[in-house]
Amino acid sequence: MPLSFASKTLYGTAQLAEGVKTTAFSLFLLFYYNQVLGLSGGLAGLALGLATVVDAVADPLMGSISDSSRHRWGRRHPFMYASVVPLAISFALLFRPPGGLGETGLFLWLLGFTILVRLSITTFQVPHMALGAELSRDYRERTSIVAGRTLLAYIGAALVIGLGWGDFFRATPEFPNGQLNHAAYPAFGLFFGVAAALSVLVSALGTHAHIPSLPVPHAAAPPLSLGRLVGELRDTLSNPSFRVLFVGVVLFFITRGVAQGLDVYMFTHFWRLAPEAILRVQGIGLIGVLVGTVVWVMLAGRIDKKPAFLVGITTYSIFTLLPPLARLWDWFPDHRAPAYVAVLGAVSFVAALGAAAALVTSGSMMADIADEHELNTGHRQEGIFFGGLTFAAKATSGLGQFVAGSGLQLIDFPVRAAPGTVPEATVTALAILYGPGIAVIAVIAIVILSRYRIDRARHEEIVRGLLARRQQTATATPAQRSMHD
Repeated sequence: MPLSFASKTLYGTAQLAEGVKTTAFSLFLLFYYNQVLGLSGGLAGLALGLATVVDAVADPLMGSISDSSRHRWGRRHPFMYASVVPLAISFALLFRPPGGLGETGLFLWLLGFTILVRLSITTFQVPHMALGAELSRDYRERTSIVAGRTLLAYIGAALVIGLGWGDFFRATPEFPNGQLNHAAYPAFGLFFGVAAALSVLVSALGTHAHIPSLPVPHAAAPPLSLGRLVGELRDTLSNPSFRVLFVGVVLFFITRGVAQGLDVYMFTHFWRLAPEAILRVQGIGLIGVLVGTVVWVMLAGRIDKKPAFLVGITTYSIFTLLPPLARLWDWFPDHRAPAYVAVLGAVSFVAALGAAAALVTSGSMMADIADEHELNTGHRQEGIFFGGLTFAAKATSGLGQFVAGSGLQLIDFPVRAAPGTVPEATVTALAILYGPGIAVIAVIAIVILSRYRIDRARHEEIVRGLLARRQQTATATPAQRSMHD
């Protein structure tokens, strides 16, 4: 039976938390610690990169634990409930470091609380993503489920951008560039920490009634151990489609992370925009994602997932990476021209249309891979696969920002720099880092992702194989079922 609109919406609500976290981290966290608090770009990037290394272990581990859980609330919901309070507290404290810490203290505070926020996100997000694959096996409906949660993630992003630039970091006589206002960040962290936690709670409560109809493990899993986790990871990596999707998406999200980590620097020092103009440009970009999500869902019945994905990431990459070069080559309107902000907004809109295709299809593609894995191995392990996808998404604000912070250190970008005081050569180096410097990563990602091989015909074959197996299991004797398990 198709899922109702209400069920899809309640399920997707938890992605508000991911949208809030990713956007707050990508736009403001590196800038806050580097430009406002004075932590060097290298140390800030290192802290954010090291925190992502923890995800490399935590995400698949959470997937394995969730896949084998046998709680009366099912495999996914206990972890979603458990993440709510830690997420709110750790997010708030991340943007409220005590005074007088010094550079080492700031580094440790950033590292420690970034890890805690990421672990809180992992605790709910890996089970939540796996839950989406369990709610439907229909090839097209899965795309609509992913589209719904993507829309809600971008509503979370819109809240951060809208309230961030429009309220918390709005221009004031004392701070014409409100993002440099130290006092605004603690309230920002508290508000969005609570908002993110509440979205997870609403989603868990709203999907609780589906628990009886969700899959359960066929048999008790072996005790959790390093050997079990390594074995499960080996099984998932043996799937060629998973390897291609995982590596390609990680590289693509690193590209996005570098771009997003440097966005505030670019808006402030290269594009020379005031907070209200930044809000307009990024707001137009969010409209592009919302429009793109609807468009790609409508096209899902006519265009297969792989070509949609490749068209999307190619469009995003071109329209994100070329504009800085256009301005350096004097092919862009002057920053005093009336069309300046409008052109930036138009470019952001088209890039967002492409990003929407990639975001909508990647989750749906991972669900198809989980089906293929079940057909090949007999094990249903959405958690492990979505742990990989979750890690890839976190690369946006982790590994991407590590590269961004290291790049800032490389070009010797000054800390606490007021707009107009940074040497022109350094601003040009920033634009080159933002544009062609990361274009190479995007090209490699596109080449790798072109090798993904599950299309609609292959998925229909997989579904037929799974149905035949279930019918065979249903008619088997208890002894035969025991041997199968």
